[in-house]
Amino acid sequence: MESTTTAGRVRKGIEFARPEGPRPLLLDLYAPQQTPAGTGFPAVVHFHGGGWRTGERSSLGPTVDATGLSPIEQLVDAGFVVASADYRLSTEATFPAQLLDAKAAIRWLRSHAAEYGVDPDRIYAWGDSAGGHLASLTGLTAGSEDFQDPADKTDDAVAAVAAWYSPSDLVRMGAQARPDAVATADDPGSREALLIGAQPADSPDKAAAASPLTYVGGHAPPFFLVHGSHDRFVPVTQSVSLAEALEGAGADVELLLIEDSDHMWLLPDNSPAAAQQATSATIDFFRRQAQKP
Repeated sequence: MESTTTAGRVRKGIEFARPEGPRPLLLDLYAPQQTPAGTGFPAVVHFHGGGWRTGERSSLGPTVDATGLSPIEQLVDAGFVVASADYRLSTEATFPAQLLDAKAAIRWLRSHAAEYGVDPDRIYAWGDSAGGHLASLTGLTAGSEDFQDPADKTDDAVAAVAAWYSPSDLVRMGAQARPDAVATADDPGSREALLIGAQPADSPDKAAAASPLTYVGGHAPPFFLVHGSHDRFVPVTQSVSLAEALEGAGADVELLLIEDSDHMWLLPDNSPAAAQQATSATIDFFRRQAQKP
């Protein structure tokens, strides 16, 4: 189904993969109204949050959605194509299914770049919470034999990553939880346990295999990490640690910590200021990446 918004054209429910399971995977494609120039539009593949067990494509979570900020439309207005993609939830499959689905979305967009006016060399990944975890993994595991689809050799690399309040180290995440945490990775049946099919503390190898921190190296693309200082769901240390590891590996990384903000950019005064700051900074990051020669 195709429609238009003030920013551009929207095509919803495009099938991009059909893995094992009861449903095909779909994406929503947002494109500027103008004709692409040169090599095509830069593009962002977005992955939603929801603890890997809930959530839906084209959503930035209930709090951000309720602000009316429409970060996806703002990106389109800035001249980007945005593809917001499904992935199998932890109720359907355990890791690495989610990462394989995220990579499938990137490969689909690259293989259809000419059709949608996308520059295949300027495809980026972005996600919030669980989606930021997947975006980070796509940036750090490009070309990895462990996560390849033998039937599709299309390049799965992204040129940059933006991640909002995302898990990066499932091994240590529970120990890093705030005293007032709403939930921790070490809780019985936690979101992280459902993702890997085991309690992280009992299966550190599985937890490490699902952790972006494990794959950090000099090969990493530029990263932009944004986190609230008072996050009660995903400890802010998760972004700080990933930023430190990326910097230590010689990668280009920017870290923005938003003071007093909880998960989903909730502030004590319930204002949208944190969401506005994160959105503006993320768009600025992608603009700067797209302008690189």
